Amino acid sequence: MNDKKTITFVTVGIIAALIIAVFISPFASSFPDGLEKVAENFGFIEKAQNTVSDNVFLIPDYTFGAVDNPLWQGALAGLFGVLIILAIFGIIFLIYRAASRNKKV
Repeated sequence: MNDKKTITFVTVGIIAALIIAVFISPFASSFPDGLEKVAENFGFIEKAQNTVSDNVFLIPDYTFGAVDNPLWQGALAGLFGVLIILAIFGIIFLIYRAASRNKKV
């Protein structure tokens, strides 16, 4: 019974994350965050340096470049962001479950 509740809870959480990422994230503010705003106000934003190339990031600047529409760029970036995190935690869970099964044997 407890496993069924856990599976339901995780499934509802995943669906909620996908809905938020795809349908609500496109309406996020386009204004700079607090750190960028302070850097603009004090005039040192020009001194900011990119230490890592944008080519390293899967979804740079929360946009998905394969689509021209900015609304869909944000929605797809959110969708793929959630899917990437789900894949990472799914792999971690499978490793944990395999390790715990090996301990029992």
